Amino acid sequence: MANFVQEFKDFAMRGNVMDMAVGVIIGGAFGKIVSSLVDDVLMPLISKMTGGISFTDLFVTLGDGEFKTLAEAKEAGTAVLAYGQFIQNIIDFLIIAFCIFLMIKGMNKLNKKKEEPAPEPEAPAGPTQEELLTEIRDLLAKK
Repeated sequence: MANFVQEFKDFAMRGNVMDMAVGVIIGGAFGKIVSSLVDDVLMPLISKMTGGISFTDLFVTLGDGEFKTLAEAKEAGTAVLAYGQFIQNIIDFLIIAFCIFLMIKGMNKLNKKKEEPAPEPEAPAGPTQEELLTEIRDLLAKK
C-alpha cells in the first residue's frame, strides 16, 4: 500500500501533471473571460447590426404550437431544434480559437527571441592550404 501511495505521489508531482493542472485552471478562467466577451460585448453588437436578432432565440418547433421564445417552447415540453444556440457556440469557439492562436503566436515569438544565441565572432581567416604548402616547401628548400 505504501508503494502505491509513493507511486501516486511521484506521478502527481511530476512536472507535466502540474503544468497540465495549471493549464486547466487558467483555461477555465480564460474560457469565462472569452464567454463574457462574446455574450456581453460582441453578441449585443451583432444583434444590433442584425436588427435585434438574438441567436440563442433562433429555433424551429418540431411539435405542435407556436412560441415566441425558446424558453416558452421548452417550458411547454415541445421538441425544438435550437439551431441558434449552435450558431452561438460556433461563434464562441471561433473567438476562443482565435484568442488562443494569438496567445500561442506571441509566446512563440518570445521564445524565438530567447533561443537565438548571440552571433559568435568570426575567427580571423587563416592561411589557405596552398599558402601553408608553399611555406613548407620554402622552408624545406632553405635547408
